[in-house]
Amino acid sequence: MSFWQRLTSGLSRSASKLGSGFKGLAARKLDAATVEELEELLIQADVGTDTAVKIAKAVSDSRPGRSLEDHEIRTLVASEIEKILAPVAQPFTSDPAHKPFVTLAVGVNGSGKTTTLGKIAARLSEDGNKVMLAAADTFRAAAIDQLKVWGERTGAEVVAKAPGADPAGVAFEALEKARTENIDILLIDTAGRLQNKAALMDELEKINRVIKKLDASAPHAVLLVLDATVGQNALSQVEAFGKTAGVTGLIITKLDGTAKGGILVALAAKFGLPVHFIGVGESLEDLAPFDARAFSRALVGLAEDAETA
Repeated sequence: MSFWQRLTSGLSRSASKLGSGFKGLAARKLDAATVEELEELLIQADVGTDTAVKIAKAVSDSRPGRSLEDHEIRTLVASEIEKILAPVAQPFTSDPAHKPFVTLAVGVNGSGKTTTLGKIAARLSEDGNKVMLAAADTFRAAAIDQLKVWGERTGAEVVAKAPGADPAGVAFEALEKARTENIDILLIDTAGRLQNKAALMDELEKINRVIKKLDASAPHAVLLVLDATVGQNALSQVEAFGKTAGVTGLIITKLDGTAKGGILVALAAKFGLPVHFIGVGESLEDLAPFDARAFSRALVGLAEDAETA
């Protein structure tokens, strides 16, 4: 199965919800009432109110007073969504000037952070990078075990301690080891935490401080893993983790489990942070670099075209 097929399958809930709405607007004149309905449809898909208004206006302005067929509406909406997403579709890359390139993974409980980090380790290893994983989520024995399994699968060394160990200590030890062993990229898993739990957020700040004792420029990347099923709550997560951890890029998971795929559009419009990967399932192949055009077309239920093939 190609990733396009995985993507369209994963976004089928979002596309189905939008698609039924587009069909209801087909063959109607783009008058004020129709444009308002289009706005409402996009808001329900979680693209955000301001963004929905902007997209609906652009569609209306491009075909003033005309009646559009279903496919035309989808194509126009996809084009406007792509304009918003294109600037944030940036691959995850390491800077050779920083070796090891220290990358912190953060997010709330249940976002799929540990699994996602393992998948990224697999991709980076396949590209010829020497990767190390650090199990700084010491609250959950399962997270430590999970990361060890990914280490075995990817050939990446895993630095881990017993459950309950000091997370900052694990991160410090891993960075020391990574420097000694000439590691290219160090991926540090952290405990899933709610953005409103001050003690846990303080601990994240402590990990940052400890890392900086060894390398003042680290961490070089902070990846926030977001569960798409939380919808608009993802916006507050970006704000909170941005303040605490200095988020540099986003990874959106579980797009296959929601009709709220439009949240990615809202995030791009509000924060402009790079979106490095999206996840549409459990397997390794279900995590892929973010492609703005492919996503935009799949979100509205359009078929693959030559540029997304």
